[in-house]
This record gives sequence, structure tokens and C-alpha cells, in this order.
Amino acid sequence: MPNDRRNWNERLPELLVEAETLLAKSEECLSHLQLISNDRDAIDCMLSTLLKLAGKANALALEALSEFSLHIHGLLSHAQNHMELHDQALCALKDCFTLMAWQLELVDHTTGTLGLDRSEQTSLIEAFAFQVGQSPCEALAASRPLALVHYAQKQA
Repeated sequence: MPNDRRNWNERLPELLVEAETLLAKSEECLSHLQLISNDRDAIDCMLSTLLKLAGKANALALEALSEFSLHIHGLLSHAQNHMELHDQALCALKDCFTLMAWQLELVDHTTGTLGLDRSEQTSLIEAFAFQVGQSPCEALAASRPLALVHYAQKQA
């Protein structure tokens, strides 16, 4: 789907730089979790960066990236309250981050589209859901699509 937000082509380079920074931060937190299992600060950092990334992508109508970030956020948020994040779960999460990085590289700078088959997103979400003890079908249905609520709306 073409990007129809105003001035997206002027804001896209900034988004890409910010998104790469957020993904790098998430990957640092993931590396930290591989050393210190279930570190609350590292998980909170990842949750925060996933929400920021989803918000940035949503602002430029990059739905696929925004929704993917929100799906992962939902699964990670649920998992941190119900289980330890073991090595297989962290590997599945790493695969999700890798796909996000590829998606950022594939955004068309002329049209603002991200032409992709969402089956890879779906399979990675399902794999992560399985590793954190959620039914893949329930995980996709429960988090489809999570809406972004702006801070001003939360205060109302």
C-alpha cells in the first residue's frame, strides 16, 4: 500500500535513522538478556523501543512495520509476566529484529511502499509466540491490529 501521509518523503530518511537506532538499542537489550536472563530493565527497554518504532512507522503509514512491532510488543509484554525468556525465545525474538531491519532496508524511497509478503512476519510471530508459551493463532488474533494511542488521548 502506498504511503499517503503528508511530507512522508521528507521524513522518511529521519525515520529510517531513528528506526535503525531503536533496533540497535533493542538488539543491545537482547544481548543483555542472553547474559542475564529476564533482566526487567532490558525487557522494559525493548518494550519501549518497540512502541517507539511502531509509532514512527505508523506516522509515515508504514503499516506492516508498525503492526509487526506491535505484535512483538504484545507477545513480549505477555511473556515477561508469565515465564522466563529462555534461549529459544530470545533467538526467535532476534529473528524478528533481523526481519525488521531488512524491512527498513526495503522501503521504497520513491513511493514509500514496503512490498512484501507478510507470511515471513506471520511465521516469525508464530515462532516467537510458541517459544513464549502462547498459541500462535491466539497471539495473532489478540494483537491484530493493536492501536497506537497518543499520550494526549490517554490523559482524556
